[in-house]
Amino acid sequence: MGSIGLTAPSGIDREAHHRLDEAWLAAAWSHPTTRVFVVSGGQALVDQPTDSTDSADGRTELVMTPAFEAPATETHRYFLGTDEDGVRYFALQKDALPGRMDQSARPAGLREAGLLLSPRDAGLLVHAVALENWQRLHRFCSRCGDRTVIAAAGHIRRCQACGAEHYPRTDPAVIMLVTDEEDRALLGRQVHWPEGRFSTLAGFVEPGESIEQSVRREVWEEAGVMVGEVEYVASQPWPFPSSLMLGFMARATSAEINVDGEEIHEARWFSREDLRAAFESGEVLPPFGISIAARLIELWYGKPLPRPAGA
Repeated sequence: MGSIGLTAPSGIDREAHHRLDEAWLAAAWSHPTTRVFVVSGGQALVDQPTDSTDSADGRTELVMTPAFEAPATETHRYFLGTDEDGVRYFALQKDALPGRMDQSARPAGLREAGLLLSPRDAGLLVHAVALENWQRLHRFCSRCGDRTVIAAAGHIRRCQACGAEHYPRTDPAVIMLVTDEEDRALLGRQVHWPEGRFSTLAGFVEPGESIEQSVRREVWEEAGVMVGEVEYVASQPWPFPSSLMLGFMARATSAEINVDGEEIHEARWFSREDLRAAFESGEVLPPFGISIAARLIELWYGKPLPRPAGA
């Protein structure tokens, strides 16, 4: 299976052992090779070349600056790691993205830019977005309710009242392509999705539950289909706001579909021929290309998914 968006090796060493070393962080911040970018509302500025002559390799890139050119911030400065050439990277969380005098940059989030960025830039952005989401949602201590402060270069929030330390949370979620004895794939459409948007089933792991049990429970609850064999494929960080998607192939032991109507509005079995025709006609819209769902479907389909005619 090919690499999944947001999972390719980034070449970044997170160097977690430096996060509590304020002297080292200060020296890293002031180093002339250090690069910084701003994250705000899950977005950062990117440069997307209009042709291959606009950048070294024609690839969309994060807009980064030396630290001395970065916007000022008192606390929301997050150390992300060091690359193979010794360049250190920081993200700054701000209420808004800075303007660009040359007007060459535009704001973009992971869904839009994740597949266009290099593995290094995608890895840096997913790390920064995950920290930003967590920081915005966890400003108060869950033990005593007092306000917390940022520590460990953005990777801890510490309560000064009771001394509790809080760490970024990651919620495990399962996402699975279910196939039946005829090797048809089960795809569903969520209640709030547009007409024609189908994808794999997914759901969160519950307390006291193994991931295999979660796969079986979610498929049963959402589509009324029983699952037997479950095989892990790959994972994908999905910071919207704080999930780790665990991807599986699963084998159904029943075929009758009975959707729950609360999360899943419609579900259907697709043969490869059915899916090809539905994609090409536009009857079914493919899942977002950056998502692990698309890769799971492609693993079953055997090649890249077809696109609607003219797309």
